Amino acid sequence: MSASFEKGYRALMEALDTPAAAFFSSCVNCGLCAEACLFYTETGEAKYTPIHKLEPLRRVWWQEYTVLGRLARMFGLAKPVTDEELEAWSPLVYDACTMCGRCAMVCPVGVDPGYLIRKMREGMAAAGHAPQGIVEAASRSITMGSPAGVKWVTVEAQIRRVEKQFGFTVPVDQAGSDYLALMSSWEILNFPEYLGAVGRILNAAHATWTLASEAYEATNSGIQIGVSDLARELVQRIVTAAEKLKVRCVISPECGHAYTALRWEGPNLIGRPYGFEVRHILEVMDALKRTGRIRLTGTLPQPLSYHDPCQISRKGGVFEAPRRLLRDLAPEFREMEDSGTMNWCCGGGGGVSANERAEPLRYKVFQKKRRQIEAAGVKTVVTSCANCRVVMEEALEHYGMDIELLGVTEVVAEHLAEEAKK
Repeated sequence: MSASFEKGYRALMEALDTPAAAFFSSCVNCGLCAEACLFYTETGEAKYTPIHKLEPLRRVWWQEYTVLGRLARMFGLAKPVTDEELEAWSPLVYDACTMCGRCAMVCPVGVDPGYLIRKMREGMAAAGHAPQGIVEAASRSITMGSPAGVKWVTVEAQIRRVEKQFGFTVPVDQAGSDYLALMSSWEILNFPEYLGAVGRILNAAHATWTLASEAYEATNSGIQIGVSDLARELVQRIVTAAEKLKVRCVISPECGHAYTALRWEGPNLIGRPYGFEVRHILEVMDALKRTGRIRLTGTLPQPLSYHDPCQISRKGGVFEAPRRLLRDLAPEFREMEDSGTMNWCCGGGGGVSANERAEPLRYKVFQKKRRQIEAAGVKTVVTSCANCRVVMEEALEHYGMDIELLGVTEVVAEHLAEEAKK
């Protein structure tokens, strides 16, 4: 037994908490999760059934923590989990699951395979079977502050561009602000208009806000690779900056797993509640509009639809806010089939977009989203996750589809009534 496999096996054992044991005990192998899984429906391959992806972890639970399993192992009647098996399972755990949570929505006994995948990745990463792309991204998050290697100097360059374009000062490390705004690597590199849009919206609302030079990156690679210690360190970096600056609220950007990691998993990871509130930018904009602090004007005349990011809509519960914002601006707003909490994933969440070997499979499963868009009959799709935008842009280009992709934050900023009067 190699040292890395032994470490990984111990990590699998330690990851098996009470909810995991309850899920494995409850599963009736009905197969309903398969029909809810993007990877199964688009390939038809049984190996992509969500509960099947967890077989090594299930056997560890059965052999280590149940009486029958221990007896079977003792008498040589149980097949032990091996390092070779974990290596073979890596594509199922990292390439073919975005931890979107759709399978959990249909399980008749409440099993959450996405939660179990997160647990299984703990052992896979410890055993050295995480994809190289995700490993490197996680390493850059710790050493450089960002999974894409974005340094503060890059953010400073973007700040100068925003200040020149819009004529306002981007505050940095301003203590006592209402809001601390975070960005993901995608917003910094691919969608630099995001920072300008956030500033325009918060300034129009006469809110005080700031960036933090010590915590500007929202993406949590620890959640994606499956290493709780890393996830904890990245959350703590934001918590330390936010509490040092004494901000009232931290704004999670248009990034799904960043929101999940900071708002829902963060307090458990660091072992205490925050001294501030965490809200997604959608929630902030919706609240500002509903309280009259910002007003919107104009319309988007073209037919458009909204793509629900899994971590924000299904797991985060933020699905009405974007619709309230968009319906006021878009008389031709059209829902996709299976929208809201049952929407289909873009295919690149959970670190899949950072995993090069998963690219062919990612393009294949995007056909589900392709059919959704075509059925809606729109040429414009709006979403609120920068990772979803990047994944969908690449896939739309791959399939030669002429579809415009927009972010909700930029759409709102472009329709501010206060700015329209200037």
